[in-house]
Amino acid sequence: MASDLRRKEELPELTKRIVDTYSVVGSINHLGHCPLPNYDVVIEIIEDLKEIIYPGYRRREGLHLGNVTYHVGDLIDGLHDKLTTQIGRALRHEARRDNTFDCDPDFEALGQTKAIEFLELIPDLRQTLALDVQAAFDGDPAVRGLDEVIFCYPGLEAITVYRLAHILYQLEIPLIPRMMTEWAHSKTGIDIHPGATIGKHFFIDHGTGVVIGETCEIGQHVKLYQGVTLGALSFQTDTDGNLVRGTKRHPTIEDHVVIYANATVLGGMTIVGHDSVIGSSVWLTRSVAPHSTVVLEKPKLRIRAENIEDMQGDLNYQI
Repeated sequence: MASDLRRKEELPELTKRIVDTYSVVGSINHLGHCPLPNYDVVIEIIEDLKEIIYPGYRRREGLHLGNVTYHVGDLIDGLHDKLTTQIGRALRHEARRDNTFDCDPDFEALGQTKAIEFLELIPDLRQTLALDVQAAFDGDPAVRGLDEVIFCYPGLEAITVYRLAHILYQLEIPLIPRMMTEWAHSKTGIDIHPGATIGKHFFIDHGTGVVIGETCEIGQHVKLYQGVTLGALSFQTDTDGNLVRGTKRHPTIEDHVVIYANATVLGGMTIVGHDSVIGSSVWLTRSVAPHSTVVLEKPKLRIRAENIEDMQGDLNYQI
């Protein structure tokens, strides 16, 4: 059956109804002459940065010490331009939203300053990420070599993007750090807020379902397994019932701590002391001293091994 072309006459009225909502429900549209950061360009920036951090593992093959300088120089030049524009947009949007300026400053120049400050930190960042790669190798007997970690491990992907975003967060650049970590979240299933503080030699094994909140503080040589949540116990509100922002809501994890699968550690006052182990499925809302082991009481396991013919009367397959 062919479509009825007369129905297309209804589309202009439908279009008008949709556009009318842009005035009524203006909180979820951005119209005007102040462009926001471009999501596709931000992802390009991430991929360019990973190419610099892990040369030879990503897009460009055949790199060696004789040609890598040209390759990296070309990437840095492009990153300078992309970051300058995108950071400038983010700063302009934030300032206009909050009305934090009396005159209109040169946001392009501010973006360039922040972009260069960020790029200057990449050499130190590579040192930190090399320790994260080593942490994965040291912490997982299934790994055959460092190459496997860089190619295959979602935990490294998530921590790489987090560490890049965290630098931008510390430089007080709005929007872009969250765009970066949420993109990594969508790829890896690992949700790390760019405001979290994470020490060196950090490893997330398997990774799916890990959540690390904004004000979480993690020390060095920490290992997390899948499903771990480092979250908030509750949210403070003011006298009008609005959320109080800017307070420490998430736990502190000291050095040399291991947290096993599906454990949940909550609260800004909660501290897991160094050299502690938190067992699987633990729900923890208070501090534990250093060198502690926290586990659930061993459950009672019941196994039935009767002959299947003797069980026919007991079986019930209703769902």
